[in-house]
Amino acid sequence: VEKRVLFDPFRILRLLPDWRTLHMWYRYCTENKKDDTLLLAVIREFARDGIHFKSALEFCPEILVKHGFLTQRQPTAAQWKDVLFGWEIAKEMGRLDVGQTIIVNDTAVIAVEAIEGTDECIRRAGTLCRRGGMSVIKVAKPSQDMRFDVPTVGMQTIQTMREAGARVLAIESGMTILLDEEEVIELADKLGICIVSLKSEEVRLRVAG
Repeated sequence: VEKRVLFDPFRILRLLPDWRTLHMWYRYCTENKKDDTLLLAVIREFARDGIHFKSALEFCPEILVKHGFLTQRQPTAAQWKDVLFGWEIAKEMGRLDVGQTIIVNDTAVIAVEAIEGTDECIRRAGTLCRRGGMSVIKVAKPSQDMRFDVPTVGMQTIQTMREAGARVLAIESGMTILLDEEEVIELADKLGICIVSLKSEEVRLRVAG
């Protein structure tokens, strides 16, 4: 289910929420409809029945991305500049609960993820920056709740980057889920796409240096 369904003019007729859902909605979600607001509302509602959510990472921590360069290709000096420039902007977008991804080229923000999701954000950047060469920066929120909405990349991310002409994927190590890791790295190497997994602290040190 995509978040955009919330803005369908016929959503009430299509979804037919029961009384409890409507009550939850008006109790928690009238002030704003940010991702954290909506997801925490659902978690709180389950908690009323004694059902508590845990992070999937407690059971399969191996799906978190490892630190360092994942591909043979590494960012160029210009691409490093874009990654360092975009990292804190992406963090701020996460803090505001707008989105987790921004697309940068030549130290200019080309696109910011919002309700459309990461893939559509990358596609939009491709239409805005026809020359390609963009860097995709995807990070966790500063106060990320690891029970839900954990940054996730996979084969579809790389395929969408290829379509859009993006060349670098910078993600946050220890805070990002990488699905089908071997296949993703193999495809990225084949396409000449660089994947680098960084910690926020080292990004700040690189910027300071």
